[in-house]
Amino acid sequence: MKPTHHHTHRAAPRTRTLLATALAALLLAGTGCSSKAGSSGSTDDGADGIKTGPGVTGKTIRLGALTDLTGPYATLGKSIVQAQQMWADEVNARGGICDRRVEIVVKDHGYDVQKAVTAYADLSQDVVALPQVIGSPVMAALLDDIERDKVLTFPQAWAASLLDRDAVQVLGTTYDIDMIAAVDFLTRSKGLAKGDTIGHVYFEGDYGANALEGSRWAAKKAGLKLAGQKIKATDTDLSAQVSALRKEGVTAILISAGPAQTASLVGVAASRGLKVPVVSSAPGYAPQLMKTPAAPALAAMLNVVSAAPAVSSDLPGVRKMVAAYKKKYPGSLVDSGVLSGYNAAQLMGRDLKKACENGSLSREDVVKAHRSQSGVDVGLGTAQDFSDKAQPANTSTYVHKPDAHAVGAAVNVEDARTAPGVEQYLASRSR
Repeated sequence: MKPTHHHTHRAAPRTRTLLATALAALLLAGTGCSSKAGSSGSTDDGADGIKTGPGVTGKTIRLGALTDLTGPYATLGKSIVQAQQMWADEVNARGGICDRRVEIVVKDHGYDVQKAVTAYADLSQDVVALPQVIGSPVMAALLDDIERDKVLTFPQAWAASLLDRDAVQVLGTTYDIDMIAAVDFLTRSKGLAKGDTIGHVYFEGDYGANALEGSRWAAKKAGLKLAGQKIKATDTDLSAQVSALRKEGVTAILISAGPAQTASLVGVAASRGLKVPVVSSAPGYAPQLMKTPAAPALAAMLNVVSAAPAVSSDLPGVRKMVAAYKKKYPGSLVDSGVLSGYNAAQLMGRDLKKACENGSLSREDVVKAHRSQSGVDVGLGTAQDFSDKAQPANTSTYVHKPDAHAVGAAVNVEDARTAPGVEQYLASRSR
């Protein structure tokens, strides 16, 4: 059943104001997080004969997180930080890794590239790897430093421009693959046909640009027209974009932005009678949106394409993680960041264990241990292949939809599948 909207022109601005207020509150809901300072480790071999390096002593393994706790992804940042801390606590309770205690040093950059560069310079002296770096613009600025320092890094950013670096691992799929999957989903299950026009609202920068590469390729292949609308991370009222897409006569809309933008797009479109299917990338949805005035429209119109299952999934590994997280952080919402953060931490743990078995926890050898693995499955979704640095770790995606009553306010609509065309697209893209 689709919700009906009775909006007079006089009521529309009020709905928008309510929505803007709710979103502003949502964006500011991030919490501060203190990071522990500690003395830097020596670079000698440990007493156990394990070669060590920056971030590793005979007793500790220090990992770094460059996160966003005060900017547009504050809620996501908080979830990832907490999930990775939960992992570290679990690991330490079992005796650590390589007989060493795992510590995670957290720095908040607030999605400010300059702050992130400074924080990295500070952190990189004394961590062996980075299981979390939030933001495509941040990663773009740090790529060369990370590669030079050989610090194994799992970005919370999925731009294809991050591929082909030894030390940087995009987990799951890249944004272009997600959008090819989104177009495939729309043509298969939402009746989009040759000659139709789809809109694509996207952030400027690597995130949006890479998503657009995928949607352009898929639209051309499916005989669809594409109407693009570039926005900034600071744009939270998408009325103008909705008007433009309505003029173009779009029958569906893709969005590659943040939760505030997704809520505005869908809320405004619904209130103006543009009730078309909308598909977002994973970073564009958060459970908090189901507590805003846009909730009924999101439930009716939105789907989310993601390399990870919904946190409401009945996969045993996901259920176990959700139960542990709820127990440890009873006041916190479980969102996709929890799964994403925990998955990255589990994979990092596997790499560190493997490096330990190989006799060296130096940064370079942690990267080598990581790249030696394919078909790695930690029970939180699909297996990952790390052996080819030029390719994403995975090509299959799930489709979720918002559901206010589910854990994480989303449910799986489709299980993981690789969209037809993805292999062909990747082959055409690789040199």
